[in-house]
Amino acid sequence: MNVLRTILILAAAFLAVFWEAAFPGASRLLKAQIDLLPALMVFASLRTTPVMIAALAICGGLFFDSLSANPLGITVLPLFAVGFAIYLRRDLILRDQPYAQFVIGLAASAITPVLTLLLLLTAGESPILGWGSLWQWLVMSLGGAAATPIFFFLFEWGERAFGYRPVVETSFRPDREIQRGRN
Repeated sequence: MNVLRTILILAAAFLAVFWEAAFPGASRLLKAQIDLLPALMVFASLRTTPVMIAALAICGGLFFDSLSANPLGITVLPLFAVGFAIYLRRDLILRDQPYAQFVIGLAASAITPVLTLLLLLTAGESPILGWGSLWQWLVMSLGGAAATPIFFFLFEWGERAFGYRPVVETSFRPDREIQRGRN
């Protein structure tokens, strides 16, 4: 597993949760909070291993739950379920196409809060639900869908900027003359 990619993904999860909590301007304007963790999970599912998917689900879920009203750990299972489902079908997904990234980000950002809500209701919690919840779910889904191609672009840029490309050496020299025929 690429260590640089692992560090960048976990740092991005921390920064995404911190941004959601520290800068509420977008949520006040839209009257809904945009969750970036499902979009990050889409990237991790399409580009990394199941171990990294689990690490992101655990760390990202605990980061998110520690700064929200959710019980600690309730977001871990929905994030992992979405990430692992995408990982199982990643060979069939056009992962380099921004349109496919947008659609998968939309699905992940729509399914994750629904699974979290089902877990909250199963655990006996009583979240506040109403017609405004539908608006919040729509904004959260579209915001996560728009963020998914941006994450792909940023991580590819970060890996090009901070990583190295191995030099491909060949035994062929362009200044060498090849003589054919008998000597």
